[in-house]
Amino acid sequence: MWDAQLSALSSFDVVRYEHRGRPDVGALAGDVLTLVDGLGVDRFSFCGLSLGGMVGMQLAVEAPGRIDRLVLACTSARFGEPDEWARRAVAVRVEGMKSVAHEALDKWFTPAFRNRRPFLEMQLRTPPEDYALGLEAIGGFDLRSRLGEIGAPTLVVAGAEDTATSPADAAFLAERIPGARLVVLPAAAHLANVEQAAAFNAALLEHLGS
Repeated sequence: MWDAQLSALSSFDVVRYEHRGRPDVGALAGDVLTLVDGLGVDRFSFCGLSLGGMVGMQLAVEAPGRIDRLVLACTSARFGEPDEWARRAVAVRVEGMKSVAHEALDKWFTPAFRNRRPFLEMQLRTPPEDYALGLEAIGGFDLRSRLGEIGAPTLVVAGAEDTATSPADAAFLAERIPGARLVVLPAAAHLANVEQAAAFNAALLEHLGS
């Protein structure tokens, strides 16, 4: 998912990790702290997209002394209703990843983006129970009332054609996180870091280096 960012971040120490199946975003944020503690890292910058962005927000309010700079990409402080996510989780547990994989691609990318197979295969490799727990974690997340507590310098990135987490969701974050900056990338849907990698990377590097 982050392959298109690695060369741009060559001057940084970069850690990529997989979300494991956890019941809520707080537990996922705890996993990040366990990971960086194991690496001997105190303060770090965090870039997360979608569920990863929710993890970043959680870290910023629960462990503010650990976050240097924060990038919230294609994400939201509240994403739909819990019942909707619970239904999707049931479908994944019963039918497997094939029940969501193809539909997700249509939200992740605009019709112009053709190189979808690696991302389909990435989804199909995901353990269904981990994915289902991730859906439930999204459904239970609501940080709208705590965005003002985020003190880390924050960049909010949106895809102009993202129908999952819209530019309006991103604007909500940028308006309520003190000092946050909003960048909306044209011709990009939910995986804006993939579809518009050059523009995403430019905004990312500007923020991390500012």
